Formats: sequence, C-alpha cells, structure tokens
Amino acid sequence: MVNIIISSDPRYPVNKLAIQTCIIGLLRRHRIIGNIEIGVTVIGDRKMHSINRSYRGIDSTTNILSFALEDPISTSQLQHIPRVGFVKSPDKVLRLGDILISYPELLKDASLEGVSVEEQMLFLVEHGTKHLLGIHHD
Repeated sequence: MVNIIISSDPRYPVNKLAIQTCIIGLLRRHRIIGNIEIGVTVIGDRKMHSINRSYRGIDSTTNILSFALEDPISTSQLQHIPRVGFVKSPDKVLRLGDILISYPELLKDASLEGVSVEEQMLFLVEHGTKHLLGIHHD
C-alpha cells in the first residue's frame, strides 16, 4: 500500500488525485512495491524561503525541496562511508520522506515554461519523488 500524505494551504488549489497518481506511477515504473509513505506539502514563498535558509543555507526561496529520510547527511559527506540503503522501520512501512513545493514559485515556473499549473506541479512532484528514491541530477 502506498500512503501519500498531501497537505496544502486552502488558498493553493491542488489536485491531490493527480499527485497521488503521479507518485504511484513513478514507483511502479521503478518497480518499488510494498508499504510506502511519502509526504507532499504545498507552501508559500515565505515559508519556503525560511526552510531553504535553515536547511540549505540559501537565503532565497526555491520551487521544491525534498527531504529523504534515508539520507540524513549530504552525499558529499557520504563519499567515504558505504551507503546502507533505506532504514527499516519496525512497522514495515518504508517512509521515503517529504517533498515541499512553493506554490508561488510553481506559478512562475509554469508561466515561464508555457505549461499548465497542474503540469508543472506534476513535474515537480516527480522530480522530488526521484530525489527521495536517490535519483539525483548534477
């Protein structure tokens, strides 16, 4: 069973079913099955700015942040430490982590890319989920 916990400020219209479908499809494509939990939270720029500054030391907002539960320290610190993979919880639920999306940044990105807000949301959700799975980009 895949449990996707989606929360959003009421002023940000979010298609929760589309987000769930996107994540479940990505997990299936990567052959990831079992009891899995992922959190997706849609927030404003002030909150995103604060979180970005606190966790990344970057004093500005960003469109998306992913917080993987199996990777508590940065990969640059892990180069000399063998990776152990995902942490096994006693209740046998694989909690991959949380994705935070800035709705105002999402709107800007959609406009710049010439796509709908929902298309951009799903792009970011897929991007964040890949990070939770350990699939990173340069």
